[in-house]
Amino acid sequence: MYAVARSTKLTDNVAQHSLIEWTDATWSPITGCSILSAGCRRCYAMKLAGTRLRNHPSRAGLTIDTPAGPVWTGEVRFNAQWLNQPLRMTRPRLIFVCAHSDLFHPAVPFAWIDRVFGVMWACYAMSRGHIHQVLTKRPDRALEYLSTDRRHIWAELAAAHAGRSPGAAYVYDRVFEAASLPHPQIWLMTTVENQRVAPERLAALRACPAAVRGVSCEPLLSHLDLLPHLLPRGHAFHGADDKDLDVCSQCGRGAAEHDGGIHWVIVGGESARDARPMHPEWARSLREQCRAAGVAYFFKQWGSWQIASLANGDADPSMDRKNVAWVHNDGVVTRPSWKRVGVNVGRPDPTDTQPYAMRRVPKKKAGRVLDGQLHDEFPNHTPLSVAPAP
Repeated sequence: MYAVARSTKLTDNVAQHSLIEWTDATWSPITGCSILSAGCRRCYAMKLAGTRLRNHPSRAGLTIDTPAGPVWTGEVRFNAQWLNQPLRMTRPRLIFVCAHSDLFHPAVPFAWIDRVFGVMWACYAMSRGHIHQVLTKRPDRALEYLSTDRRHIWAELAAAHAGRSPGAAYVYDRVFEAASLPHPQIWLMTTVENQRVAPERLAALRACPAAVRGVSCEPLLSHLDLLPHLLPRGHAFHGADDKDLDVCSQCGRGAAEHDGGIHWVIVGGESARDARPMHPEWARSLREQCRAAGVAYFFKQWGSWQIASLANGDADPSMDRKNVAWVHNDGVVTRPSWKRVGVNVGRPDPTDTQPYAMRRVPKKKAGRVLDGQLHDEFPNHTPLSVAPAP
């Protein structure tokens, strides 16, 4: 398991030590996006592009001002000056790829995606040891891209990063040979914020060739039934001592031959001034689904809301009507009626026939503890020890 760094020092637009709990660094060779579904409405990258970074060359003109705040225009931008940043990181890291865009956005041409994959393959062949975390809301386009044979393109682009060094030919050969199977150090993930988008996105993700597949349920806006899509218990990819690529620890099949299950689930509430509260039972349900399937579960945060519990010393919610809301299991959020009988404060009845009382608080105060525990599980994936180039 990787240690998660906490510093926020920025170097040339790479967060060398990201505050995002499930990664170490962010990399933005592409910026810009567009709103696709409910989870996009309070996108932190969109807000940043339209406020603090609105005059930065990588963000200027990518958003428009609206009464609801900055909104993506749909334009995307390739930042060639940042393309080779992962190759300059000597210490192996978890790298969130295109954290301020979507690598598989329809406006991103395949030629740009090729260049990003060229760097990720170069990192593999040149022994950088990074894990590249590619998160998309468009796994259907990822499937389209990955369904074509691009080994020659990736190998040429990877070799170009070796320049005129003696290892350039080695890099080409190694990438061309290895790329017949999924990149062993790319974790391909999709966002699933509610049940409405789950079937289509999960079907596309499961069809994608990937060593590790993950689901980011952030912001979690409804109950989710992921169990049919999770990898069966005990099936997990890890580095094999005598093989270049990964195999399943239980069935011995390579990633391309496996059943396409999900290996990792990240859960988190929304964090914004007007954030929507997450029902605690949604997070608990996903935790239990992951336990049943033996899949890694990562609880990232509560976001801007916490359970309004009298037991933990909070003031009576009736004294703070503006910042308290009831969140129902069907996702409906209502303002409190103080004469209402039977509203749960704290853990509800297991039948969950009543809503939860949630209090708006700063994200840091809400924290990331679920039922008294941190849940920081990562996929059972051991980074490969890649032989150095000659």
